[in-house]
Amino acid sequence: MVSATRAAHEIEVTAESLQEDLARLEIQKQALERELAAVAAHLDSVQRALSALTVLMAEPSGRRGAEQPEQPEADAPVVAPAARTARKQSAPRQAERRQKEKPVASSHAEAEEPRSYGALTEQILDYFAGVGDAEVRARDVAAALGRDTDSGSINAVRSTLDRLVGTSRVRRAGRGLYRAQES
Repeated sequence: MVSATRAAHEIEVTAESLQEDLARLEIQKQALERELAAVAAHLDSVQRALSALTVLMAEPSGRRGAEQPEQPEADAPVVAPAARTARKQSAPRQAERRQKEKPVASSHAEAEEPRSYGALTEQILDYFAGVGDAEVRARDVAAALGRDTDSGSINAVRSTLDRLVGTSRVRRAGRGLYRAQES
């Protein structure tokens, strides 16, 4: 009888421990999903920036005079090094890549729609609309958005704030301080 009671107690302790582990793992999973979403958004913005730079490098006007070769043949196109690398891809792959980089609006109405931002960017812009002219830290923004559970989530907020500063949607008020952009 004593061993049955002891076994039941051990099972109960193990179940409680597993419940605690489950709750901790669910929180960790959510944090990792948020961090993955932030990394994916950052990856997308870096890919777009790299694509834009590649296009600029391929333009003849974007080349410096000292780097230009002697007069090319009239029918031979001048191609920047990045464009030469892109040329190695097959034509269908290049067309597919260009379509992903620059989606074409199928109608005039679509072309005039405002640009859609990522969820985190929209949340941050909404937050700044609510705080008015106050100076806030990235950690405060992360806390207000419920994204202060780990350093990865806070860094995602910081990175997004830096991108918003770069696009003049938010302004830097001082070291580590951000403020809504004045209209």
